[in-house]
Amino acid sequence: MKKIAVLGATGSIGRSTLDIVSRFPERYQVVALGGGRNIRELIALARRFQPQLLAVQEEDGAGELTQALQDFGLSIPVMVGQPGAVAVATYAQADIVIAAMVGAVGLEPTHAALKAGKDVALANKESMVMAGRLLNQVAAETGAAILPLDSEHSAIWQALNGEPKKGVEKLILTASGGPFRDFSLAEMGQVTPEQAMRHPRWEMGPKITIDSATMMNKALEIIEARWLFDIVPERIEVLVHPQSIVHSLVEYVDGSVLAQLGLPDMRLPIAYALGYPERLALDLPKLDLATIGQLDFMQADATLFPALKLVRRALAAGDSGAIAFNAANEVAVERFRQGEIGFLEIAETVEKVLDQVTREDFSTLTEILDFDAQVRQSIL
Repeated sequence: MKKIAVLGATGSIGRSTLDIVSRFPERYQVVALGGGRNIRELIALARRFQPQLLAVQEEDGAGELTQALQDFGLSIPVMVGQPGAVAVATYAQADIVIAAMVGAVGLEPTHAALKAGKDVALANKESMVMAGRLLNQVAAETGAAILPLDSEHSAIWQALNGEPKKGVEKLILTASGGPFRDFSLAEMGQVTPEQAMRHPRWEMGPKITIDSATMMNKALEIIEARWLFDIVPERIEVLVHPQSIVHSLVEYVDGSVLAQLGLPDMRLPIAYALGYPERLALDLPKLDLATIGQLDFMQADATLFPALKLVRRALAAGDSGAIAFNAANEVAVERFRQGEIGFLEIAETVEKVLDQVTREDFSTLTEILDFDAQVRQSIL
């Protein structure tokens, strides 16, 4: 039986993961859970899965959770903050860690899991964006595997399976284009946080949904793919595909293109990572291409979505560029959500930060986290 620790258990990826786990109780056991501020949901998950360790973000939540567990006759240790997340990520009994925290906060526990030799199923793209070089190095040293959970990177992983690396011409990430792909620049300038939170295809958390609307999400995925698949950025492209059926493609040197298709349901890539190299038999709706009838593809408009240009600048600036790109975006998205800046100012904030960055590569987690903090402080 494979034992699982889940970081971000109360988020969309965490919920989907636990749905898959619950379908195969004979194969998987949840041994540790880390959640955010949704204490009520974490209490329900604790009662359902009865893990051996729990972690929450804040002290107040820990008290509420501990009291609720006692009321239900459960004795489960509860830890708080980053130490709690790291404890979940490195829990001795866990065979695999689902890294589904959102943002830079997920880097430290992801790094700790790999350093402890745990396989990591990675949905926290910011970890690879900020520290892809370091995480790959740690994984190689400990023998841990980094398994892609994002639908796009899972699709590439599947399309690359069994193919020699020298035969790969390029990777093609697909993007839905978000809710504003047909907007004019003027219309995008008037977009509200409420509008940006309504994604046409996927159900995701607020930060990722807004990133999808700006296509920052796809820009971050370009950096992630560069490290996950050890390929130069110049050979990674983006296509807009509104139906979100083709999740990504790999073009080979002979002109062949392999694509992975499926309904837009995160349980599919999660199940692939959990079952690999076996495919799990899922009782979920199946793709019916005849009913869909048409699949559309188009070039992404870098004028409307400047993130796709800015990410190339970030990549050219090495580790410091990628870290600054991510940090500036996280700060700007939160300001947009609070109504402090406009939708187009998210990319403008990122560009201003990149203007100040000089190329620098880092060899330790401390250096990466320190630089990340410096960038954030410079924006405030």
